[in-house]
Formats: sequence, C-alpha cells, structure tokens
Amino acid sequence: MFETLRQSLKTGVVTTSYPQTPPDVSAHARGRPEIDWANWKDARPAAAICPTGAIEFSAEPAGRSVTLDLGKCIFCGLCADVDPAIRMTSQCELAANSRHRLRHTARYQLNDDGTQRGLPAVPATARANAESIAPAGRQLQARIRSVLGRSLHIREVDAGSCNGCEVEINGLNSPVYDIERFGIHFVASPRHADMLLVTGPVTRNMELALRKTYDAMPAPRLVVAVGACGCSGGIFGQNYATCGGVDAIIPVDVYIPGCPPNPHALLHGILLAIGRLPSGAPLQKRSAGGAAEDPGAV
Repeated sequence: MFETLRQSLKTGVVTTSYPQTPPDVSAHARGRPEIDWANWKDARPAAAICPTGAIEFSAEPAGRSVTLDLGKCIFCGLCADVDPAIRMTSQCELAANSRHRLRHTARYQLNDDGTQRGLPAVPATARANAESIAPAGRQLQARIRSVLGRSLHIREVDAGSCNGCEVEINGLNSPVYDIERFGIHFVASPRHADMLLVTGPVTRNMELALRKTYDAMPAPRLVVAVGACGCSGGIFGQNYATCGGVDAIIPVDVYIPGCPPNPHALLHGILLAIGRLPSGAPLQKRSAGGAAEDPGAV
C-alpha cells in the first residue's frame, strides 16, 4: 500500500483538463475525413471503396449530388488512399443532436467525362458546437444539479457492438478522464438512470431488451447513440440480424460518430446531451423517429 501511495505522489495529477482545454489527441489518431469540396474532381472512386456507404453520390438533372455521412463513417481512411481531395484528420468532437447534422452534401455540375466542376457552395463541415465546450464544462455541474439533482447517472447498453466502444467508455472511469469529477456515474439499473448510452447496431435479439430498458427509465431521460454502429448501423447495416441504428428502436438525443469514438469524443457528446435537458418541464415523449408525441394522446 505504501509503495502505491509513493508512486501516486511521484506521478502527480494525470487527469485531463478537458473541456477547459482542447482534447489532447495524437496526430496519428483517426478522426473526421476532410474533403476539399471546392477542388473535388470525382467522388466516384471514394464512393466505390467506402465499406459503409458514408460517401455516396446520385445523379441529378443539373449534375451530381455528393454526400459525406459521418454517422456511417468508420474512419478507415480508404477514401483518402484513393482520392487526393480527401485527407484524414484527428478531429474527434463530432457529436450532433440530430442525425441530419452528420450529413454534408454538395452539388456539382459535370464535365463530359463525368468529373465534377462548378461547385455552387461549399457545405458546412462537421465541427464542435458554435458555443465553446469550455463554458459548457464549467456549467455542467450546475446544470446537472438544477435539472437532475446532485449528479447524472448513466446506464450503458451493449445492443450488439464489437466491444470497441466499450473499451473507450471504460476509459472514462480511468484517472486520465475521470468522468466522476463532473458528478457523472454509471449505474447498473435503468430505474436509477438519467441517460442511456447505447453502443452497437441493435441486434434482433436485443431489440426488446433495449425497449424495456428505455421504458424503465424515469423522465426526463436522454439517449446517446455511440459509434458508427449506434448512429447508423455502421459496418453491419440493417439485415436479418440487426435493426440498424439505435433511432430505429428508441428516440435518440445525441449521436457520437466514430469507430470507436475516443473518450474525448464521448465526453463531448455527453456535454452536448446535458445541454438539451429542459430546465423545467420534463421531456416530451417522442417516437423512435424523433418526432414529439402529444402527451395526452393514447
């Protein structure tokens, strides 16, 4: 025991100061692909090699529509290998509070050989919230206390993941990230939870269990879909064994892209979810598609 104490004193504080400071991510870490939209000549090679359909195009009367869907992207880098207009970055703060905000679309005119030209406008790229994350971090504990009491409780559900996301979620409890410094705790029962953190595509075997877990949570309740699989079905998609993304089964408040998202990305998504909590009235009950339902409706 004394040797452990000695080593602890020698090592000192190792906990990151995120979100007061930018995430300390390795330059070699895989994050959001960045596209040079204005000079992108041909989306077809990248779309053909993408294993999840994160890059896709469709013909239009006036040209071609090209979409990058970060909710499907697994950050494999294959698109960057075949297309000089794409490069991989280490940006990880990509969480969004709606599915469409993860999709970025540009429309091009075409040359005779099928290459692209005449981009009317460069689409908005994925970025952290316009509001700085640092103020959000400083206000987090006060926000939790005002809405939920003294702390926020999270129930994590593996709906069919490969466990890559679970490894990163476990890191949140390490001394480096120390999620409990915000008053956030993981709990074993959904009856004690304020937030549901769901990983993996929802398998057919877990569909009923996920619904029951959601129904057992008291209001107000939040749902965060973790990773490409949770956002869209990821590499598994929708098939005989899986239902696809989490929002196919229960309503989702925040989507965290990545395969898997690192702890900084998870913290960013949780902070974003906290910002969506109502200050007074409980959340409206919503359908799996995300639309609000009339509380008085049968």
